[in-house]
Amino acid sequence: MTAASPAPAAADSPLLEVAGLSVHHGQLQALRDVSLAVPAGHVHAMIGANGAGKSTLLRTIAGLHLPTVGSVRLAGQDITGLRPERRVAAGIALVPEGRRLFASLTVEENLQVGATSRRKGQWTLEAIYDLFGWMRDRRHQRAEHLSGGEQQAVAIGRALAANPRVLLLDELSLGLAPVVVSRIYAMLPELAASGMTILLVEQDVSQALAVASQVHCLLEGRITLAGSPATLTGTQIEAAYFGVGAGSNGSGLHAGGPAAAGSPEVDQPPGVRT
Repeated sequence: MTAASPAPAAADSPLLEVAGLSVHHGQLQALRDVSLAVPAGHVHAMIGANGAGKSTLLRTIAGLHLPTVGSVRLAGQDITGLRPERRVAAGIALVPEGRRLFASLTVEENLQVGATSRRKGQWTLEAIYDLFGWMRDRRHQRAEHLSGGEQQAVAIGRALAANPRVLLLDELSLGLAPVVVSRIYAMLPELAASGMTILLVEQDVSQALAVASQVHCLLEGRITLAGSPATLTGTQIEAAYFGVGAGSNGSGLHAGGPAAAGSPEVDQPPGVRT
C-alpha cells in the first residue's frame, strides 16, 4: 500500500471509519467487533473503565497495534496495513497516555519531532506558540522541567505539528489538576471548528459529555452504548459503563433505549451527573 494522502472526504461521509475491529494481545482479546464512524470536524468520545479497551482502540487506529480482523479507513481509503509513520503522513496523530515526551529535549525540539512527517497545513511552530501563550517564551526549556499540564500541552502541540486530519487523544485529563483540564478541554471546540476530527479517550465522563458530539462506551472490548450526549441519560451511561442490565445484544444498552428495569444500584462512573 502506498503512503499517498487520502482524497478529501465528501461532506456527508465519515472521515474516520473503524469497521468490525477485533484486537488481541496474545491470547487476551482487547477489542471485539468495534465499529464507529466520525465525520470531519466532530469530537467523538470513548468512555469506559480501566481495561475496557479504549487505549487499544486509539493505538490500533494509529497503527501501533494490528487488528486480528476488521479495518480502519481514512477518507474512504483503507489504511489498515499502513505503518504508524505513514498514518501520520496521511493525517492521523496520537497524543498517547502519559504524554511520552522526550524529557531531555526542549519544548521546541519535541514539537519538531512531531513535524518530522508533517502534512501541509496551518499548524506551524508559530501557530502552536500562539495557541499556547506561555510556550514561545519557554521553547528552549527542557520538557522534564515542565509541570504535568505543560507537558500535556506540549504533547498536544507535538501532534498538531504534524497537521493531522484526525487527532487521537488518550486519557487527556489523567493526573492533571481540574483547572488545567478545563483549559485544555476549552481548546477542543476550536480545533474541531477548523475541520479537525477528534477522537478522545476519557475516564472523566462529565468532561467528555461537555465537548463531544457523540459518545461511545466500551466495556470489556465491546461498544455497549452510542449516542449524542443530549440523548443519553445518566442511568444509561452508568449501566453501559458497568455492564448493568442487558440490551438487545446481550452486552449493554443502545442509545435512546430505556434503562434496564430493576437494575441494582452501583457507584457512578467518574464525573457522571444523573
